Formats: sequence, structure tokens, C-alpha cells
Amino acid sequence: MDGEPSTTGETLLDLDALGLEQGGHILVLRALRAAGAGARVCVRGSHPDLALQLSVFAREGAHKIESLTRAERDLGAVVAITVGASVGARAHGASRAGSAKPERGAIAPRADGRWGLAARGALVEAGAPSWDFSLVDRDVVWADEAKKLYAQALASQWDPEVAIPWSAPIEHPPFVEDAVVQVMTYLVENENAALLVPARFLGRIHPHFREVVQLLAIQLADEARHVEVFTRRALLRRDELALSTVGGQRSLQTLFEESDFVLSTLLLSVLGEGSFADLLWFLHEHAPDPVTRTIAQLTARDESRHVAAGMAHVHFALEARPEDRSRARAAIEHRHVALQHTSGLNAEVFDALVLLAAGGLEPAAIGRGFDAVQSLQRRMHEGRQRRLERLGFTAEDAASLAGLHTRNFM
Repeated sequence: MDGEPSTTGETLLDLDALGLEQGGHILVLRALRAAGAGARVCVRGSHPDLALQLSVFAREGAHKIESLTRAERDLGAVVAITVGASVGARAHGASRAGSAKPERGAIAPRADGRWGLAARGALVEAGAPSWDFSLVDRDVVWADEAKKLYAQALASQWDPEVAIPWSAPIEHPPFVEDAVVQVMTYLVENENAALLVPARFLGRIHPHFREVVQLLAIQLADEARHVEVFTRRALLRRDELALSTVGGQRSLQTLFEESDFVLSTLLLSVLGEGSFADLLWFLHEHAPDPVTRTIAQLTARDESRHVAAGMAHVHFALEARPEDRSRARAAIEHRHVALQHTSGLNAEVFDALVLLAAGGLEPAAIGRGFDAVQSLQRRMHEGRQRRLERLGFTAEDAASLAGLHTRNFM
């Protein structure tokens, strides 16, 4: 419901009982964009605060509130808006853009650089060069579940060309496809972070801890595949990707700035990818077409396994060195402070998620979609809290720290 011509010649938008704080802003913004700068849009509805909400909305968007004509009042209009020149300009400036021999098979507390690339348990000849691996402590890199999770990952690999029904019909309206493209664009940049952040550590881990190296390597393969399918879905019915914002980029940049392996795993995998998996299951539930639904399901399964791996790493590290729990808390708080003045999740992604959950533009549907996204954000918070409690944080601390996680989800 983008608005329809009224008998007075202007666009008339009926919001029914939907308030702007319930998602009605999506419909108003669409009507203004469709009408164009200088056009007049009349809005009616029964929400008790609608006039005030529209007045604030118009002022923030540099639009002008006009007096209603008698004909417009007869149609039940609450507010008339003359569209400002800045409509649709939110994305302005955006472009498209062992000793010499370790005990056979045993996991040493600390890997010796002189073992180099030798297989664990191999007899290393005297005089071998020393390798400068920086992650050599078992308590920092190990995870008891690494071997099992690696086996699961191997068994769960999928071929995008075969597993995804790329030729399945896509019959939803253009506004839904636009929402899919915006969400996919957002997913790509987050998966780029999930690919490149652990890649920075992979070459620093001593190969004595081969199960961990193997697990990280196959996770990188997962993420590369995710980038591929999200990009391919975005361009399936469109020629260009959508908007990437400064706030989203800054949020992901803080993950690159964390140089500690355990803390990076906590921020990226336990908190970020945990919420990301919730988002993918949300997309699976509300996917408008078989291609998107299958992509969401397959990638969500992969991400859930990545979260389990991250939990295993951080749990082992904190159990071995409980004093590091305070460092973990400080890392979460530091990232929150660094991002507290950014906008977090961009409005385009939020609105796109509302539209996907709504499935239509009727006010009641938008309201349901808005509620669904709010429910998603609550599930994300509760999931982060549960994972932090499993890592040994008190319920109170877990709830507080979960609430400090970036509003950009990852």
C-alpha cells in the first residue's frame, strides 16, 4: 500500500490503526518516495498519536506539513505532507560499489617452534629451523570438540550449484525482491568479516594443534561459500547490490581490531555469529521464495556449527584461565563504547526484514512484520545471554553483557 490517488489529485495513504513506531514509517516513506519531491501526500489513520508522529517524521526528513483542504478532511486525512527535496537521498555518497620429538599423539601444553610443520608425534631431526608461530599455547587455541566438529563439517559440506534450486520460480512483488537484495547485501559484508577475521589467525596457530587448524580452515570454506550464495541470490533478479552503511562497516572493523585470539573468537563467533544464526533462521521462516529459503537453511546450519566451535574454544580457554573472564568482559565493554555513537543496524536492513516478515504492504501485515523483527532481536539477546552463562558468567553479568552487543547483530 504505497498510497493511491485521492479525489483531490494528491496521494492518499491509509495507515488504519498502524502507528509510525510500529512500522508505519515504512509505508509513509514509500509513499513520499513514490510521489517525488514537491508532491503532496495526505495520510489518514486512527492511531491516536499519528498527527504528532507525522509532524516529527516530516521535520526530521525536511518535509513540510501543510494545512488540510476541506476535501482532504472529508477523506479522513490527518496530515498533508509536501515532499522535501531530500527524499530518497539517504544513501547519498554511497558507491557500488615435543623436546625435538613431541610425545606421540599427545597435545603439548606449549608447542615448540622447532617442531615447525612436522606432524604431531613425528621425530624431528636436530638442527631444524624454528618457526615463528605466535599462537603456541594449548590453553589459548585448543578445543576438545574440534575433531568432532571438523568431522561434522566435512559431512555437511554442500555444493551451491546442486543444493540450491536456482531455477525455482520467484513470484513475489518487486518491493519484496528489493528487501531480499538489501538483506543479502548486508549478509555478504558480515560474512566477509566472518571469513577474514579468523583467516588472520589461521597462519599464526602452530600446526601441532592440527584439529583446530583444520576446523578453522573448513569454516573459512563455509564462509567463502556463503559469500558466494548471498551475492548470487542478490543478483538473481537485480543488476546491482544495495546499500552498505558507515555504521555497519565500523561495527565489523572493530572485529578486525581485536588481536587476541580468544577475545576475537568470543566477539565474532560466540556473540556475533550466534546472533547471525538467529537472523538466518528468521530468514528461513520468512523467506518469500524457495531459493532464499534454501540458502537461509543451509547457511544457518553452518553458522550454528561455527558457534559451537567458538563456544568450545572460549570455554576451554576460560576454564584453563578463569582470570581471563575479566578480560572477556572488558573486550565486550570496549567494543560497546567504541560503537555507542554509531547507528548500528541500518534502517534499510531493518525495514527490509520487516517487509520480508510482513509479506505485504497492508498496515496489519507491516505491524506483524515489525513485531516479528522485535521478537528476533529479543531471541538474539536471550541467545547471547545463554551462551555467556554457559561460559561461566553469572546470569546478571550475562544479561548485562549480552545487552552491550553491537546493534549491527554481528
